[in-house]
Amino acid sequence: MNAAIAIGVIIVAVAFAVLVLYLAQTLKATQRTLNNVADTLEGVENQLEGITTETTLLIQKTNDLAEDINDKSAKLNSLFDGVNNIGDSFNSITTSVKKLSSNISYSADHDVDKATEAVKWGSAFLNVWKNRK
Repeated sequence: MNAAIAIGVIIVAVAFAVLVLYLAQTLKATQRTLNNVADTLEGVENQLEGITTETTLLIQKTNDLAEDINDKSAKLNSLFDGVNNIGDSFNSITTSVKKLSSNISYSADHDVDKATEAVKWGSAFLNVWKNRK
């Protein structure tokens, strides 16, 4: 019986050694995998730092560009206001010229005799003026 117990203990010891050997190999493979994951995460972290820096610079440039566009838009608004005022002035001048033309036409239609006499006097004045030269 002692021999059976000794053989059993040897079998258990050999099985335990084989188990420890496979467990050690598994732990070494796991360690290599975790080291690779750590290296990969470190590389990703470095890349994210670069991306974060570039993104911050891009956002700053975008904000500067938006501010510049707003400034130029405000300047264009004042330009358009000036053009609108010029248009209003031309409209006023056109209205005044139309009223003057209408008044002249009305006067010419109603005071034909006076207009004819004024033209005769104007012609006579021009003739006298030409003869004096």
